[in-house]
Amino acid sequence: MKLNDSISAVVTGGASGLGEATARALAAKGVKVAIFDLQADKGAAVAKDLGGTFCEVNVTDEQSVDAGFEKARAAHGQERILVNCAGIANAIKTASRSKTDGSIKHFPVDAFNSIIQVNLVGTFRCIAKAAAGMMTLDPVDDFGERGAIVNTASVAAEDGQMGQAAYSASKAGVVGMTLPIARDLMREGIRVNTILPGIFDTPLLQAAPQEVKDALAASIPFPKRLGQPAEYAALALLMIENGYFNGEDVRIDGAIRMAPR
Repeated sequence: MKLNDSISAVVTGGASGLGEATARALAAKGVKVAIFDLQADKGAAVAKDLGGTFCEVNVTDEQSVDAGFEKARAAHGQERILVNCAGIANAIKTASRSKTDGSIKHFPVDAFNSIIQVNLVGTFRCIAKAAAGMMTLDPVDDFGERGAIVNTASVAAEDGQMGQAAYSASKAGVVGMTLPIARDLMREGIRVNTILPGIFDTPLLQAAPQEVKDALAASIPFPKRLGQPAEYAALALLMIENGYFNGEDVRIDGAIRMAPR
């Protein structure tokens, strides 16, 4: 798909980190960008900087997502691009024993479900609604392409660490649904791909002590540094612009394979 000012996009989680970098990369190509996020001040500031639109959206809430798409489409028209970057994480063992008194507790199921609802169900909710909208559009080329969707999973989908049962399950679900959704939408000319990032220098890590970040960087085979959000964005744009890229799940991680802890 050729990116220019006739194309509009929605980026979930676009107020910071990987989503912000992708929103900026799309806008640099002339694309009209709508940002879905719960960080109202940050999201509005990024959207203003890009000449785009901010929509305060909770991806776990049906009405909130519907309202977001309605606002985005009123501002920019029907999106041809969706990039899903909204996500959360936690770190809780399935069951654990206290080192102080020997008491045993298990992973609260509500905490497990909250991760699934945001990372997996929230991603699918946005995919389904965006795809239905894209199907109303005329193709942009002779092969019938109407749109492109990029999802964000994680290397934890394949080698999750201790305490990542919920996070890994949610991201593995995103990987697992990529090909079936691409097949669901193949006759409509809508491509679907997923990126599995490794350890990236996002706001979550920026708050960590320097020695922690240095240790993480040292664990990466090559290059021995944290990934940059712009590198994720570059891969997302490649998936969007290359019309033969479809149904794929691609790691971008400096060849890291996560240890158990």
